[in-house]
Amino acid sequence: MLSVLPPAIARRLWQVMAAGGVLATVLYTFFPSSALGTVSFLLLGIGTVAACFGGPRRWGAEPPIAWLLMGVSALMFLIGVLIRPTVTELAMPFPLVADVASFSGYVLLAVFLAHLLRSRESLDRHAVVDGLIMCLATGVAIALLLALPAAQYPNRPAVLSIIQGMYPLLDVMVLLLIVNLTFTAKTWPPSLYFLTASLVGIFIGDAAYAIVGVNGQIYASPLLNVPFLLAYTALGMSALHPSVVEMSRAAKPPAQAWSWQRLALLLPALALPFILLFTRGSDSNLERVLIAIAGLAIIGLLLFRATSAVQAQVAAQLRSEHQATHDPLTGLPNRVSMSAEIERLVTVVDPDSQDRVWVYTLDLDGFKWVNDSWGHDTGDQLVIEVGRRLRAAVPHGIPVARVGGDEFLLAFVGEKGGALRLVDDIRGCFARAFPVRDTEVVISASIGIAHASGDAGRAAVTAEALMRDADTAMYRAKDEGPGRSTIFDTSMHAQVRERIELEVALRAALADDQLHVAYQPIVRLQTGIPVGAEALVRWVHPDRGPIPPMTFIPIAEDAGLIGSIGTWVRKEALRQLGVWRSEGVVADDFYLSINVSPRQLTDPELPLIVSGEMLRYGVPAQCVALEMTESVMVDGSSVTSRVLFELRELGVKLLVDDFGTGFSALGYLRRFPVTGVKIDRSFVTGLGVNVEDDEIVRAVVAMSHALGLSVIAEGVETPLQRDALHAVGVVNGQGWLWGAAVPAPEFSERWRRDPSAPSAAAQIEAGRRYE
Repeated sequence: MLSVLPPAIARRLWQVMAAGGVLATVLYTFFPSSALGTVSFLLLGIGTVAACFGGPRRWGAEPPIAWLLMGVSALMFLIGVLIRPTVTELAMPFPLVADVASFSGYVLLAVFLAHLLRSRESLDRHAVVDGLIMCLATGVAIALLLALPAAQYPNRPAVLSIIQGMYPLLDVMVLLLIVNLTFTAKTWPPSLYFLTASLVGIFIGDAAYAIVGVNGQIYASPLLNVPFLLAYTALGMSALHPSVVEMSRAAKPPAQAWSWQRLALLLPALALPFILLFTRGSDSNLERVLIAIAGLAIIGLLLFRATSAVQAQVAAQLRSEHQATHDPLTGLPNRVSMSAEIERLVTVVDPDSQDRVWVYTLDLDGFKWVNDSWGHDTGDQLVIEVGRRLRAAVPHGIPVARVGGDEFLLAFVGEKGGALRLVDDIRGCFARAFPVRDTEVVISASIGIAHASGDAGRAAVTAEALMRDADTAMYRAKDEGPGRSTIFDTSMHAQVRERIELEVALRAALADDQLHVAYQPIVRLQTGIPVGAEALVRWVHPDRGPIPPMTFIPIAEDAGLIGSIGTWVRKEALRQLGVWRSEGVVADDFYLSINVSPRQLTDPELPLIVSGEMLRYGVPAQCVALEMTESVMVDGSSVTSRVLFELRELGVKLLVDDFGTGFSALGYLRRFPVTGVKIDRSFVTGLGVNVEDDEIVRAVVAMSHALGLSVIAEGVETPLQRDALHAVGVVNGQGWLWGAAVPAPEFSERWRRDPSAPSAAAQIEAGRRYE
């Protein structure tokens, strides 16, 4: 019923419940023995039961079984209260029927609160102890003042007397649950306020019945039920309020401190047994023993609480110190801890011995691409596995730390031979593939190494210098290629400064339009006529002059600029092709080949963006080719795969660049919608000279033709290479034999004037390397 109500109405039902509850309570108070009062109570009880069944379900409160139990508990209480006036006057065992219903309500109430406390992670040891202290003190008072007199009332069946004596003790149970719930609440949503008010109402109502029971009465006046009406009202409001969904969320304070509010309840509880001992004035040894036992138990609980609090404080301090010195993801020491350990090693190593302190900085190659392709959760799992393998691979005494997103730090004391053997151990961690999602990824690590002799007098400075120099050497290793290791030397500082300056300059170049696109022809080997061109980014620095792509492209990848540069190159190339087509510079089937980075292929919007750009510049899809590396296919995520298929559906060609230098697996070519491959220049260089290169090229061509893929040879520089490629079936080629990559105006002038003759400049510069 509640689930079909509009949200605006459902959110206000708790207010309707409040108004209805107040009205029912007023009617019952003024007409307690009339049919109007009884009907008011009955309707309020039924409304509360329905609220417990429907309200939490409407708002998705967890666990659902808890509120169903509360609804049944409310129903049992309602039955017990309503039938008690009638069955009290009957002969045994009929008066017990009301008690059975009420006792069932208490049991279900306790189970409900236990479910709630567990969901809120509020079954806290300290709160339970504090609650037991209060309940022992209150229980002794209730037992002496209410339970024992009710149980010992003469001229009444023993069973009935025992039951009446147990009601006050059930109130103690309710009190314990209330205390635990309130003591462990960090946040107080409205539903929690209402539920607490309901439990307090039950406690007050039961206390009133217990006071009457001291005089031997089971039922004295309908007005004793007024607290129960208020309790029903508050319970219904708690179940219907939208904040009921927050009731089951973990909201426990991090520490159960003895706050002044808690002490205001605990201190009277501590004093109560001793007050009773001196004020009761009873000669009963049983009462004195009961008070003494309760007092000793309270003192014992208090000592346990104090000891436990100290232990908890120590544990919290240790956790805090561990968190301050360890990485939360891998559990390995962090930079702060590792710095202190390296400083200690520098202090203890004898400067006159052959031993030195060696520091290793590891950076995972391609980790950023894994993050971009599969998400940070997958990246985190990869980091955890790398940390686990490192810790297992190196001897126990060698500290291993995680000091950054994908950076690890190790320290070793010993001679150079042992230091180099440790490098082999580290590399062994990356010999096996790492499982990622539904595939396996092979990654490597670039390792920078720095070393120094012991120096107790300058331990802190030396430790800092070791970590800095190892970091510098690591960047040098990355420049040399994946999986390399480099030992630091002082010349690297200048190289690091150079790299930083180039990154700053590259950011400025992108903002100030210092980059331009150059075009290198892709020609038909048989005729020498261009069928397309590759768009290549070039950078001419205002002071340094031309910066080679092999220098600034790795910097752009590390700095996160490759996506912005790739987007700019693509848009500029498509714009230029549109101009050439409109001016008749190129044929209708002339195409442009544009590089795309792995990161760009993880953007699910890329097909839509490319489609819009082609439409904007008037370029047909068949005149556009996108080049990607083999790693995209090997480590491609589901997003990358979907992007590639959508690009192919547009009609765009998809080429694998530098084919043969990576994995070159036939399965990848069949799995992805590629249309062609570009044979890497390293194989073309040896054609006609190296038999192995001849066979490799012949195999690639045969495989590609079998799969229906086009083949383009890169780095063609001599007529001998051209003829050898043509002989094995390669149709198109690209390289210095037909000219370097040139700006758009020069390309247009050169190939419009005489498309078949090689330029003199191209032949003069055929031995140079600049691409």
